[in-house]
Amino acid sequence: MKRIVVFASGSGSNAENIIKFFNHTKTAKVTKVLCNNERAKVFERCKRLNVACLLFDKKDFILSDTILNLLEKEADYIVLAGFLWKIPAKIIASFPNKIINIHPALLPNYGGKGMYGMHVHKAVAANNEPETGITIHYVNENYDEGATIFQAKTELSIDDTPAIIAGKIHLLEQQYFPKVIEEVILSENA
Repeated sequence: MKRIVVFASGSGSNAENIIKFFNHTKTAKVTKVLCNNERAKVFERCKRLNVACLLFDKKDFILSDTILNLLEKEADYIVLAGFLWKIPAKIIASFPNKIINIHPALLPNYGGKGMYGMHVHKAVAANNEPETGITIHYVNENYDEGATIFQAKTELSIDDTPAIIAGKIHLLEQQYFPKVIEEVILSENA
């Protein structure tokens, strides 16, 4: 059984969905959640789900090897579920094609530094896009530029507000993210 470490910065709804999904498979298990925001709701979710959730800072992540050492001991795959920091090159080098992220738009559109959450949905609405969606991709050294694994689309109406768009994206994330992670693990370990 493969071990997944999830990184999260916020509410943790995707982290919770991934944890619950893998609690019912023999493919993998979420062994730990790492969070860089002491006020994040993901801590409450992890406590309820009986999964360790550890707080870390930039020093542990970038300046020292604390997080890298933990990952090398405890992770086969890393999943970014609403995690807002750029992954250091040393972690990417240690986990080639083993770090998976989800982005709330159809990359390459609406990606890059600062394009996350409501920032994306506001930009999509402002441009009156006829559709949007999610992109699940591998992580490389640049924001949102890793190879695409999967995309799913949803149609938009001219009246869709950023909040409505966010709701549509959330449904896609909940439906597809854990399944695609499992498919990646199964295909790489076949």
